[in-house]
Amino acid sequence: MDPVRHLRFSIAALVTVIAFGTLGYAMIEDWQAFDALYMTIITLATVGFREVHELSPEGKIFTIVLIISGTGIIAYTLSSLIQFTLEGQLRKILGRKKLESRIGKLRDHYIICGYGRIGHLICREFQSRPTPFVVVEQNPNHIERLGREGYMYVEGDATDDETLQAAGIEHAKGLITAVTSDTDNVYITLTARGLNPKLFILARAGEEGAEKKLMRAGASKVISPYTIGASRMAQAILRPSVVDFIELATASEHLALQIEEIRIAADSVLAGKSLINSGIRQSMGIIIVGIKESDGKMTFNPPPEKNIEPNSVLIILGERPAISQLEKIAGGSQS
Repeated sequence: MDPVRHLRFSIAALVTVIAFGTLGYAMIEDWQAFDALYMTIITLATVGFREVHELSPEGKIFTIVLIISGTGIIAYTLSSLIQFTLEGQLRKILGRKKLESRIGKLRDHYIICGYGRIGHLICREFQSRPTPFVVVEQNPNHIERLGREGYMYVEGDATDDETLQAAGIEHAKGLITAVTSDTDNVYITLTARGLNPKLFILARAGEEGAEKKLMRAGASKVISPYTIGASRMAQAILRPSVVDFIELATASEHLALQIEEIRIAADSVLAGKSLINSGIRQSMGIIIVGIKESDGKMTFNPPPEKNIEPNSVLIILGERPAISQLEKIAGGSQS
């Protein structure tokens, strides 16, 4: 039987015995309800207190029956409670050890600090890719939700070195600090930058002027959800068709058409070829929106004769199957 059901059944049995004893003394000895209940409790507890009133022969026989039956049920209830406690704790410990082992094996993953509204949406996007990530959170309600969602997480303060180290910051590819407090975001950024100088850090800014502080603290990029939200709402009025197109192309649940970025490996057959000779547009039906060179220079709407340099990033628009094919070729896995 399940430990929870086991415990519920034993408690129900104990309550039934107490009610039976109280009712029995009240009927046999004609006692008041409180006296009958008190006599039942001290009898079941076997504490050795004297009787409330002198017992009749029938009452003594009833007491013997109550002791024999009640002692067994109390022992059963205690064993159920111990089993429930030990199994629950053991399951929690083993689950935590397993989670720590999974986190310890992560490489090139992302650390998401904060599982509020923004953090939750980021996790959902990462999960749809899928992209490896671990969440750092200290709110008990959010921790419980993370467990239900099945996400990997570390419980603790993201401003502490030990917490970020437990999340594998030394081997992480990037960190997103998405807590609501700008002050906490600054401290998290400072801590993360000190632990991993090469880490890409994306920071959330709430108040005006926080962007500069976060950049000085070591953030690689700063985003204000409120600024982006306001701009998006304005554009939805001023350029509704453009907004509809962008939403269609960037929505993770829309698989027919997507905007994606693909890095060209040094050993890829595409490296060194011009766009027109690569066959990306002709054979795959993919549109090259832009090219980001290894030095950070961005070229929008590149001409057909533009060469694809190694380690450059192609910003493309196309259907999911074609994008998957191009990812394999760009990664050097196809000739």
